[in-house]
Amino acid sequence: MSIAPILETLLAGHDLDFATASTVFADLLDGRLSEGQAAALLIALRSKGESATELAAAATAALARAHLVEGLPSPRMDTCGTGGDGRQSFNCSTAVALFLADMGYTMVKHGNRAVSSTCGSADIVEALGLPMAQTPQSAAAAAQDSRFVFLFAPHFHPAFARIAPLRRALGVRTLFNLLGPLINPARPTHQILGVPEERLVPIMSAALAQVGVERAAVVHGAGGFDELTPCGPAQVAFVHGTMVHEATIHPESFGFDAYPPESLTCADKADAIARQREVLAGQGPAPLQAMVALNLGLALHLLEDLPLAEAMTMARDKVAQGVSQEVRYA
Repeated sequence: MSIAPILETLLAGHDLDFATASTVFADLLDGRLSEGQAAALLIALRSKGESATELAAAATAALARAHLVEGLPSPRMDTCGTGGDGRQSFNCSTAVALFLADMGYTMVKHGNRAVSSTCGSADIVEALGLPMAQTPQSAAAAAQDSRFVFLFAPHFHPAFARIAPLRRALGVRTLFNLLGPLINPARPTHQILGVPEERLVPIMSAALAQVGVERAAVVHGAGGFDELTPCGPAQVAFVHGTMVHEATIHPESFGFDAYPPESLTCADKADAIARQREVLAGQGPAPLQAMVALNLGLALHLLEDLPLAEAMTMARDKVAQGVSQEVRYA
């Protein structure tokens, strides 16, 4: 296909429709675009601002080329973010996933190594000796055995390998930096998706509704974090099938004390891993326990359709208890 009309549309500030976007992303992932065309497409999208429909089309194209994990039970959940908040924060999403696994929920965490943070989900998973699946078969087995599996993105999205050199050469954020949470190959039924900018809340929630999920929450937290924090109110978009509604969550209304943003950061990778071990054991600094409890409560609200206040109380009790050695491994 000719990419010139598509570039003209984007440069004029207009969004692509789903069909056009699906076709051009298929061409991109299948290597039918030259490096120059691919670079122009990604930069034009970034300049205009990626729409929910464009993100959904890209996700659909990526999932059509992914190694999908089949035969998993429902519900199954992912807790992740787009990354990019630059806060060097504690890896809350992995802790929440492990608490949920200990409570009997199937967790299918999809992620990569750290890009903007001190320690990414893959780094934590490796340090704790948790299962990191390399094939759909091993992923399904791990989910059955321990209710937690980490899907290391490069193993499940081989088509992305041909895009990686271009992304490195460009050196700027592109659509691919937003795509990860939308393309979990285990197709979670429930999801918490964190974003580093408030403007992304309506965009990512609309994209998630188009890609398909039973219930989800897209979160931008106080202090610039991509999850709920005890620093202040968070903007949240709740997704229920194709329906989306936005709300503000105030942690203090659920009895959480306020803490400054710097209390949620980690000095380095070793510190991040040590803090993770402490929190999973029901110990650790109060600000980190509060952060995990807030997000665990949100997850329980989505999974069980509980009133948020009741879910938050359950979450605080569970975080104080810690997770079993069977789930924690280390």
